[in-house]
Amino acid sequence: MFPRLLLLLSLLFLRQTSFAQEPGRAGPGPPDSCPVTKASDRPFIPPWPYDAKPHRGGSWFGTDRLWIAPPADGVWRGLGFFTPAGPTFGQKMQWWRQGYDSHTEPKPKLKVTGKRLDAPALPLVAEVSNVSGSKPSMMVGMNFPTRGCWEITGRYEDDELTFVVWLGE
Repeated sequence: MFPRLLLLLSLLFLRQTSFAQEPGRAGPGPPDSCPVTKASDRPFIPPWPYDAKPHRGGSWFGTDRLWIAPPADGVWRGLGFFTPAGPTFGQKMQWWRQGYDSHTEPKPKLKVTGKRLDAPALPLVAEVSNVSGSKPSMMVGMNFPTRGCWEITGRYEDDELTFVVWLGE
């Protein structure tokens, strides 16, 4: 009887601790205070020759001057550490612009910045490179110092695009 009771109590304890959150850690979804950018009922459709539909789980957002495909629900889940030695959470994201040519502009003019909205944190670090092909784009590698609610802004010359994402577990 005692071993069964002990097993039952330990399972109950494990279940409760798995749902507990450590202070400062992001839960499974954004709180109401994080105004994540979600898929629109009337999404942006990129100009030809770009794809009319984004990758699975994404939604087009922006204008023909600058657009992205953030997660439709506004949440990035399962981001791992960028490197084991550097404890930042890494994510890559493509950015597009009508008329962008990776051959004439091998180092994109795109600048990406980000700040955490729900708590103090160091800013994200972003590196931009290009992606060649029939539909050239700009690839942005972003390193976030913490999980939470992040506002990310991309600037290309006079054009600007801002979105908000929740970095979850």
